[in-house]
Amino acid sequence: MTSKPEVLFVCVHNAGRSQMAAALLQHYALGRVTVRSAGSAPADKVNPAAAEALAELGLDITAEVPSKLTTEDVEASDVVITMGCGDTCPVFPGKRYLDWELEDPAGQGVDAVRPIRDDIDRRVRNLLAELLDAPA
Repeated sequence: MTSKPEVLFVCVHNAGRSQMAAALLQHYALGRVTVRSAGSAPADKVNPAAAEALAELGLDITAEVPSKLTTEDVEASDVVITMGCGDTCPVFPGKRYLDWELEDPAGQGVDAVRPIRDDIDRRVRNLLAELLDAPA
């Protein structure tokens, strides 16, 4: 792993789960981790219910733009996390790959998205603890 860990969150549309995970990790990491998110078929905009659920925690992702997953994104990352959405990533030796099985927030209201957000929040906090406690 590089001296500053690099994490990539991947979901097909890069509009909900991966955006929430990236925002939460950036928030908690305080610059100690490089964070990216992308998808194989990015949506036009961030999921409004995901944005609303994060706004309740004081985080604003409304200006984020879903982006296309590239081989370079994966190659630059130490940890690649798919969000249980069946997206596939190029595989490189020495990378850590995780798949977080998460419910899809697409088409759901904020009441249904809150538990997804809270699950992602718990996973992100655990990941950050692992990354920062790992020997350099």
